[in-house]
Amino acid sequence: MKIAVASDHRGVRVKGQILAQLTDMGETALDFGPSDDKSVDYPDFAAKVGAAISNGDIDRGILICGTGMGMCITVNKFRGVRGVSCHDDVTAEMSRRHNNANVMCLSADMLGDKLLNRIVEIWMKTDFEGGRHQRRLDKISEIEAANGCGSTLDTVEKTSCSGE
Repeated sequence: MKIAVASDHRGVRVKGQILAQLTDMGETALDFGPSDDKSVDYPDFAAKVGAAISNGDIDRGILICGTGMGMCITVNKFRGVRGVSCHDDVTAEMSRRHNNANVMCLSADMLGDKLLNRIVEIWMKTDFEGGRHQRRLDKISEIEAANGCGSTLDTVEKTSCSGE
């Protein structure tokens, strides 16, 4: 499985830790930046991962910023992305089991290393249950299409959720 990992400047250290963990788990871990801890804008890196998921170039993504929230808001602007903010074992497991989340957003500031590693492992190893949960995801896709929200990187400048 191809997993993109990106962060803002506050998450660079954690990003390195997660890239190593994914590689140890046998996954193809791709570093989507940044390369150092100089100040950057999180939407730029969330957009790279969101576009790669939406275009089918990668299977999943992991994003890290101070709280995980800014990354989560941004990545969910892309069609087909189901980004979630995880902060414990339960949110990691259920986001995969019931929501088939394909992007996990994490806090670099509020989660310790052991918890981060455990959350990543649970999220990566948990399968989607399907069934009634697939029906709900299909409804989300219909809402996404009906409202014209979400885009691929190719259409990000042409499409807005306000219809303009």
